[in-house]
Amino acid sequence: MKVAIYVRVSHRDRTHLNQRLVLEEFAKKNKWKYDIYEERETTRKTRPVKQGLLKKLRQMQYDGLLIYKLDRWARNSTELILEIEELHKKGLSIFSYAETIDFDTATGKLQFHLLVAFADFERDLISERTKLGLDRARKQGKKLGRPFKLKDSKKT
Repeated sequence: MKVAIYVRVSHRDRTHLNQRLVLEEFAKKNKWKYDIYEERETTRKTRPVKQGLLKKLRQMQYDGLLIYKLDRWARNSTELILEIEELHKKGLSIFSYAETIDFDTATGKLQFHLLVAFADFERDLISERTKLGLDRARKQGKKLGRPFKLKDSKKT
């Protein structure tokens, strides 16, 4: 089996090495051939390495995808669910090392959907608490937002 290993870090000063070493060892232990795709310091909308890899996965250039953690693959649950399900339906094997999820098993699929559901639930709770806090602050007369500065004035 040939897999694509995808690793991502969010900041230029961080290293892929921790993820890479663990995933390479895991692939070797399973006797898989692999190529490594490293993404570094990407914005919310641009992940060129991942987009290139997705194209190759859709073209079935690999038998599977190996990632360190689900949050390294996608930045939100919608993206995660849609892409993972698309790739799995194409017949690709998908493995998430840290969560020990093997999407080829019924248990792995269940674990995946439960993790996504709990992540969404936690995100919604945080949003609700934040909104309540902002409402309370407004009612107390506090001015919210960053202070107005000269650069904010309109140019004429």
